[in-house]
Amino acid sequence: MSEKVNMQVDTTSQFKNYTEVQLLKLLIQFAMDKQFSVATWQLPGQTKKQLLISRKNKLVKREIMIEELPEGFIIAPFDRNENSVFLSADYKFTFVNGALAPAENEHEIASHDLLKSLFQSNISAKPTLYDGGGSAPSDSDKDHFIQFIEEGIAETQKGLLEKVVPSRTHTIPLPENFDVMDNFEKLCASFPNAMVSFVSSPETGSWMGATPELLVCVDQQSFFKTVALAGTQPYHEGINLKSVAWTQKEIEEQALVERYIISCFKKIRLREYEEQGPKTVIAGNLMHLRSDFTVDMKETNFPQLGSVMLQLLHPTSAVCGMPLEPALDFLKRKEGYNRSFYAGFLGPVNVDNSIHIFVNLRCMQICNTKLILYAGAGITSDSVPENEWTETEMKLNTLLTTIN
Repeated sequence: MSEKVNMQVDTTSQFKNYTEVQLLKLLIQFAMDKQFSVATWQLPGQTKKQLLISRKNKLVKREIMIEELPEGFIIAPFDRNENSVFLSADYKFTFVNGALAPAENEHEIASHDLLKSLFQSNISAKPTLYDGGGSAPSDSDKDHFIQFIEEGIAETQKGLLEKVVPSRTHTIPLPENFDVMDNFEKLCASFPNAMVSFVSSPETGSWMGATPELLVCVDQQSFFKTVALAGTQPYHEGINLKSVAWTQKEIEEQALVERYIISCFKKIRLREYEEQGPKTVIAGNLMHLRSDFTVDMKETNFPQLGSVMLQLLHPTSAVCGMPLEPALDFLKRKEGYNRSFYAGFLGPVNVDNSIHIFVNLRCMQICNTKLILYAGAGITSDSVPENEWTETEMKLNTLLTTIN
């Protein structure tokens, strides 16, 4: 085994004249030509990028134990009653410091051999991504969305809801020079504290985003992690995070998400958790309030905590509202479009012996002729409609600023 890995180290040297972007593009073109699926991502705080290619995807139910899945990438819609899509890592590649990393096992050696063969293949010049099909949502104009927000505020003031999260879309023509991997690299550079991802499959269509909101993490040391993230302000370079002032509305909105997570712990009688925060964090050109929750799964003897909490948490109050069922009903009646994979979840599963699943926020759907961007805002009884519209504008601009 060690001899083969050393051989592979020598083999990777043939790619030294190719940039990371060139290799990523080549792999995506190969996947699309073969009608395979592809996912590539960079986790928060890392410069390492990973890409996998799946020959055949698997639809998995909400009750699936993610710990038992093979190495791969999962993406789930907002509607918790619909199946998730699992992309198995039939081929897997890791890039470190802008270069293809040496293979560490037989699986990666086979993947590198595939990449080597592509240089002798007739790969199309530009990949045709999966479009996803179906009718595109209609964008809400400002007046219509303000009315939607006012109706949400009225529901909270009546006491029917504590919080609800209306969302909207913003559609632009696909720029003629739009390049998926160039845009992916821009997002990675612009949002180092987010999970940046691109996914394209027949079941999902093509999605790209830079989400700051961790939903479920199970790390190599068997620690479970999740976060409560809410409240939004613009960030400008030089701001002292310790001096940032938050309104009562924003503090309460974030506290609702905290209480939602704690209520999930209570449902499974889990009391041994650590909570840190809230603190102000940066997500690109925005700031949020964030609290971190950690559980030692070995000490609590709860090896499947990741799966159990994923089922309990999704959809979180940060993207839906509280109480859950009335908030879902309100959105179904008033929002006017299918969120699809927006505000669902996605991320690598059992890659490098860990799980990193994020809420699919700050995202866009890449279609044949257009880009559909998504954004929402948390509404409570103290909300000001104009401010909530502005918040969605700021979130949309997160992605718009990186598009050519």
